[in-house]
Amino acid sequence: KFIHSDFLIQLNPKARRKSMAIISEMQEEKPSLPFKASFDPSNPLGFLEKVLDFIGKESNFLMKDTAEKEISTAVKAAKEKLSQAEKKNKAERESLKPVEKKPKKESVPPVEPMEVEKPKEEEKKEAGPIVPNKGNGLDFEKYSWTQNLQEVTVTIPVPDGTKSRSVTCEIKKNRLKVGLKGQDPIIDGEFFHPVKPDDCFWNIEDQKVISVLLTKQDQMEWWKYCVKGEPVIDTQKVEPESSKLADLDPETRSSVEKMLFDQRQKQMGLPTSDEIEKKDMMKKFMAQHPEMNFSNAKFN
Repeated sequence: KFIHSDFLIQLNPKARRKSMAIISEMQEEKPSLPFKASFDPSNPLGFLEKVLDFIGKESNFLMKDTAEKEISTAVKAAKEKLSQAEKKNKAERESLKPVEKKPKKESVPPVEPMEVEKPKEEEKKEAGPIVPNKGNGLDFEKYSWTQNLQEVTVTIPVPDGTKSRSVTCEIKKNRLKVGLKGQDPIIDGEFFHPVKPDDCFWNIEDQKVISVLLTKQDQMEWWKYCVKGEPVIDTQKVEPESSKLADLDPETRSSVEKMLFDQRQKQMGLPTSDEIEKKDMMKKFMAQHPEMNFSNAKFN
């Protein structure tokens, strides 16, 4: 690899330049040594000292006047990155906290308010599993879920005017991922128990609510949560919808089924059975009287 300078002088200018370039490349080539060190969480500074020793041996970086400033800038950038990650994790944890819906004033008997409110206060203070909502699930800030023995329904409010093409929904055997395109998922987690993906579907109602219907694989067990990470509900306090309907007389059974249907419709923001019946009656009336013009009519 050694070339005598007298030999270079004897070369023509073109050959001399080429030889000098080869010598420069050979001088710059330097095999990089692998960095080997074990990290001890109880002594992070020891690991950092080994890193700086390695940098000092393998480069001239620490000899630069701006080395300390550049290292300080790198440390600040790493701290800022950790801070942003912690804020994001905190926001995700906050979104999973259950939001308890306050009962409507008209549902509380005015003569005995303390008897109605006292049990609810005691339930809030109880440790362990949470009392489920009226749909045997839980209500959160960004979504809610209900269940019966066969199915789980997830309801997600979205901005008015949201189109189905703006929604992303992936339903797998053990996982659900729902959100809006270009945004972080609203729900992304593993189910309490597997579902039947071929029997699951979703739709967007009135361009303001995403409704996801999940068919349970095991239809003999209540879910303690919908996706992993949620608080656990007390399955001993669920209220089965139809376990005793067969024992009722036809008239009572019809009233109970109507009540349960209206309850589910209200939870999803849909019309009740009475409202549906009134709409059907109006449609029939309009069909029976085609001579009448209803284009400017307003109905309440």
